[in-house]
Amino acid sequence: MASSGSDHTPRIGITTYLEPTIWGVWERDAALLPRVYLDAVVAAGGVPLLLPPVGTDPSILDILDGLVIAGGCDVDPTSYGAVPHSETVDTRPGRDEHEAVLIRAALDQDLPLLAICRGLQMLNVTLGGTLQQHLPEAVGHDEHRPEPAIFGRTDVKIDPDTLTARLFGDRTTVHCYHHQALDVVAPGLRVTARAGDGTVEAAEVDGHDFALGVQWHPEENPDDLRLFTALVAEVLRRRTR
Repeated sequence: MASSGSDHTPRIGITTYLEPTIWGVWERDAALLPRVYLDAVVAAGGVPLLLPPVGTDPSILDILDGLVIAGGCDVDPTSYGAVPHSETVDTRPGRDEHEAVLIRAALDQDLPLLAICRGLQMLNVTLGGTLQQHLPEAVGHDEHRPEPAIFGRTDVKIDPDTLTARLFGDRTTVHCYHHQALDVVAPGLRVTARAGDGTVEAAEVDGHDFALGVQWHPEENPDDLRLFTALVAEVLRRRTR
């Protein structure tokens, strides 16, 4: 079981990238994560623990109180039985497998789970769904990823009577950067928010108090940390049960 019964600062695991990296005189593969994720967890009252996509062992969740599946590159289409699109050019199958193991284990243990951007896509694929590999072909515009390294802004409409609505009300505006999105939604995954063009922006796993994925990047808006604050609050709430 996860360690949520004790009184330590909530320990929030965050999945990381494994990428060719340059620092100082070194050029090597390294596990890395944008600092904004770390700052968001700390600002919300948690302590971040990095989970690199090597040496995967789901028992690591036993020392965690919550799990964040971070954003990143495209999910490998072969993991959901699709032929790669010409725009699907940057995949990390090893990371996909790593995160799928952690997602399944977190759901099995009912560990509070927040899946961000690619994380929502991995949540859907892990549960048996598929992805739209190049969103502009489906919606007719590039507003979800307007320019390289430039976040877009998306207005999101939220379904009532959902965790998403309790956090954000009936609508919100978010930072986004993605060219893929959910296509066939997995069994047991409930869509709770969409963009105006129909793109799935949030989904929750049935039967769990806090297993939520969002297509946007909440870590990129330090003025709105409601998702991270809610994740830490859920950990603390469970300690009082």
